[in-house]
Amino acid sequence: MPLPPRWVRRLLLAPGVVLLALAVVATLPAWALLALAASPLVPGRLRPLRLLWIGTVYLVWDAAALLALFGLWVASGFGARKRSPAFQRAHYRLAGWFLRVLFWQARWALRLRIDVVGAALDVALPGRPELVICRHAGPGDSFILIHALVNWYHREPRIVLKESLQWDPAIDVLLNRLPNRFIAPGPDGREAVVAQIGHLATDLDGDDAFVIFPEGGNFTPNRRLRAIARLRALGLERMASRAERMQHVLAPQPGGLLAALDAAPRAGVVFVAHTGLDRMLTVTDVWRELPMDKRIVMRFWSVPPEEIPTGRQERIDWLFDWWARIDRWIAANRNGVAAG
Repeated sequence: MPLPPRWVRRLLLAPGVVLLALAVVATLPAWALLALAASPLVPGRLRPLRLLWIGTVYLVWDAAALLALFGLWVASGFGARKRSPAFQRAHYRLAGWFLRVLFWQARWALRLRIDVVGAALDVALPGRPELVICRHAGPGDSFILIHALVNWYHREPRIVLKESLQWDPAIDVLLNRLPNRFIAPGPDGREAVVAQIGHLATDLDGDDAFVIFPEGGNFTPNRRLRAIARLRALGLERMASRAERMQHVLAPQPGGLLAALDAAPRAGVVFVAHTGLDRMLTVTDVWRELPMDKRIVMRFWSVPPEEIPTGRQERIDWLFDWWARIDRWIAANRNGVAAG
């Protein structure tokens, strides 16, 4: 479904979410009674009630974020100063606070636990910008990573995201006010996307973290096979063979990372792997997995600028080497057993 124009999203979607949240909260006791009555009819401990609570919390969270963002818009002179350093910092602080609330609820309602094993991001040189390269395994991983960057490591992320995420009004408003890029396939093709990514990675400062997911989408077995077939169709047999040996990740698309490396030569690179929410891609997946009791394991590897290859092909091989390492790490940690 095509994304509506921005004015439609601002005038209809955003107020609609606030009104829907008010309506759901006002009728929540009735919904809760229905969910409680349905709980004995389905497997899992209070599964309908848990799903109702998750949906309500996220809806209210979204609406509260929109109201806070509206307040910042008014305070910034009805948007005139929203790009100023002071209001950019205010938006990052607001994002950090709302992410803390979201994960506090996730830990309480879903019994999620996030553990970081091995080296953490703070091994990177203080005051140095970082390119953060992460695998993609569902919408939850993006929230977890940005929560870690903002609240644990006090970084200001610049994120490359899919255009479709702008269907969420709070994400749409917040991230369009900050230096991020929503990427969509267009008539100009891959070169235009790579140029946008390079522009976003320009002029990073010491507390910035440029975030990119080089797989280009969530991992699924079918997407893995399509990615391998695409490499073969392009005549990249060696890369296709390497991708076939990786069972838990998609073949990385190097163009965006290469553009970011060229645009930010002083930046280090942090590779991020995680596992625990790999099967949580849709509402159906959330329903099937409830109650969760999940342990999410994260692993950071920091690479200083002097260890990053300089040639194009060397950088592509280096990225595939790291992706193979991440694939092996996921295989070793899928069952909640932390390995380095």
